[in-house]
Amino acid sequence: MTTTSFPDGFLWGGATAANQIEGAYDADGKGYSVQDVMPRGISGPRSDQPTPDNLKLVGIDHYHRYAEDIALFAEMGFGVYRFSIAWSRIFPKGDETEPNEEGLAFYDRVLDELEKHGIEPLVTISHYETPLHLAEAYGGWTNRELIGFYERYARTLLERFGSRVKYWLTFNEINSLLHAPFMSGGIPIPEGGVPEQQLYQAMHHELVASARATRIAREVAPEAKVGCMVLSMPIYPLTPSPDDARAVMDADHGNLVYGDVHTRGEYPGYFLRTLREKGIALDITDQDRDDLTNTVDFVSFSYYMSIAETADPAKRAEGEGNIMGGISNPTLEASEWGWQIDPVGLRLVLNQFWDRWQKPLFIVENGLGARDQLVEVDGEKTVVDDYRIAYLNDHLVQVGEALEDGVDVLGYTSWGCIDIVSASTAQLSKRYGFIYVDRNDDGTGTLDRYRKKSFGWYADVIRTNGASLTR
Repeated sequence: MTTTSFPDGFLWGGATAANQIEGAYDADGKGYSVQDVMPRGISGPRSDQPTPDNLKLVGIDHYHRYAEDIALFAEMGFGVYRFSIAWSRIFPKGDETEPNEEGLAFYDRVLDELEKHGIEPLVTISHYETPLHLAEAYGGWTNRELIGFYERYARTLLERFGSRVKYWLTFNEINSLLHAPFMSGGIPIPEGGVPEQQLYQAMHHELVASARATRIAREVAPEAKVGCMVLSMPIYPLTPSPDDARAVMDADHGNLVYGDVHTRGEYPGYFLRTLREKGIALDITDQDRDDLTNTVDFVSFSYYMSIAETADPAKRAEGEGNIMGGISNPTLEASEWGWQIDPVGLRLVLNQFWDRWQKPLFIVENGLGARDQLVEVDGEKTVVDDYRIAYLNDHLVQVGEALEDGVDVLGYTSWGCIDIVSASTAQLSKRYGFIYVDRNDDGTGTLDRYRKKSFGWYADVIRTNGASLTR
């Protein structure tokens, strides 16, 4: 077990998403996004219009408190902050030809604050917030026209902010599209579900759009680095059976294809076989094939849990929190929301991705959702979140192991570095942050910010460049 610190230049920070943090859902010309009609997150039905029970409409009011929040990030010592830009702030309906200047100006102000504190921005272009109009009028990413709308949006951002932002991500967790089509792809879900033909065509459209954004960045912001972002999930065979090992391979392929295309510029043979066996013929143009050759500079990913797989239908016990399917691993404990806790799996993922793609890696989401209790310690309100400290410590130790293995890791941004509305359940009680935000699931609260115990712990980790971690 190594005791060395992380390499010089390692980027420490935190991550959020516009739809979970900003609020101000209809302010300054912003249009509706799919999130504005998802009051229960992935788990519940959508509403026709934004409704008061949707906590994301206010979020934690970061839109008006961003300077205060960024100052707290700087106090922890952040070297990088990952945030997303709300597409419907820039193009309220998504299909306009001219952007909304008030939306662009807001992100100029955010970048001003980050620059003031010496924090590197890491910007996600599309983070689960497709403009609602594109979902309802076009069918979301099933429609090829969205490639052009996204291309215009990405070009607008890169031309406006390309000289100020070095690191860009094209789509958040792009491999979630087949599993959460409305949230991930703005695809309305009819009774009986979205046909597979449409889902795979939408996947292709997003991959082409992502590659076009990479090409645009090289044209207008040549110093910028563009990455893809995938939801990572190591998969273990439930038993030593070869059939279970093959089930793992098949499940792995379903996730890895997105990174394969982003890093290699074409569809791998195993994916083409999947399409053949499903009887799916994708509409792929020669221009699409040329676009896909614009491969990414780095691969970023989220990591929360691992899963198991088996070929035996009788042994399938679905993990309740597993968005991407899979079954529960009987050797692991789980969080209150059913997400199985596996620090070693992060080292495995880092090695797998590095061996497979030979691209620098960036861990842009990792954290523990838990119910926190605000208490008073030495006259100060705080949360004694030793459970979060233990979770993050154990995962970061495994990142250190992967670095010793020779994996090229650019940085680490803890998810929900300040409490935000959960994407999966749309709760605020499922908290991830180092900073407690006084807002409850019923919408009550002052929105005041309080430093948790983990705030000081993470500040020490950053200050010592990982040397303070307990191994």
